[in-house]
Amino acid sequence: MANRENLARRSNLEEIRENVKGYIGEKVRLKANKGRKRTTVREGVLENAYPSIFVVKIKGGYNSVRRVSYSYSDILTETVEVVICKEEKKIQIC
Repeated sequence: MANRENLARRSNLEEIRENVKGYIGEKVRLKANKGRKRTTVREGVLENAYPSIFVVKIKGGYNSVRRVSYSYSDILTETVEVVICKEEKKIQIC
């Protein structure tokens, strides 16, 4: 029975991974839970999706560019919320 739960969880991760891949190059808003009631909200561009992680490019201050990466399980466990920003319409990934 434990194997069935793992397969169901894996298929959810597969679905999340495929959804993220479909939005590469799009502007996104990230809301990340940093623990102890701290959250950060950032906007950037979904740069790439790898088998275990996805990367978002964020413009920082003083003409700097920063890249942050998150795992797909962060989305599954709701540690990170990713919202696609298309014009004025927002679409949740999951």
